[in-house]
Amino acid sequence: MSQKTFMERALELAHASSERGEVPVGAVLVDGRGKELAADGNRVEQYCDPVAHAEILVLRAGAEKLGTPRLTGCDLYVTLEPCPMCAQAISFARVRRLYFGAKDPKGGGVENGPRLYDQPTCNHHPEVYGGINEVRASRLLKNFFSARR
Repeated sequence: MSQKTFMERALELAHASSERGEVPVGAVLVDGRGKELAADGNRVEQYCDPVAHAEILVLRAGAEKLGTPRLTGCDLYVTLEPCPMCAQAISFARVRRLYFGAKDPKGGGVENGPRLYDQPTCNHHPEVYGGINEVRASRLLKNFFSARR
C-alpha cells in the first residue's frame, strides 16, 4: 500500500468518527514492511475518555500487537496534526515517521503550538510530513464543526 492509500484509510476512519458524533480524526499505524498494524478514529465521547484520540488508540493497539511499547520502524498516518499529548505519545513510542493531513493552528503540537519535536528536551522525533490530503481532511473537520454551530 502507498502513503496515499494509508491516508485514504485514515480519512475513512475520520468520516466514521464524525458519523458517531466524534471529532473526525482517523489514524493508521503501519509496520516497516507496509502492513497495517492498527487503525481507528477518535472515541472520546464513546469511551467517555479525554485521551481516546485516534493516535493514542492506534499506538496502544500496535504496541499490544507487537508486544512492545517501542514502535521503532513504524509509521503513523493521521488526518489532523497531532495535539501536544498525542505528539508526545508518538515520541515516547519511537514512531519512525508521522504523516498528517490538516494543520491545526489552534491545537496542534507538531508544526503549531509548542512544536514539540523542535524542543531540545524531546528525546525522539519522527520524520514529519504534513499536508497529505490536507484539503479533504480540513473540509471534513470544517463540515463537522459547521453542523454543530
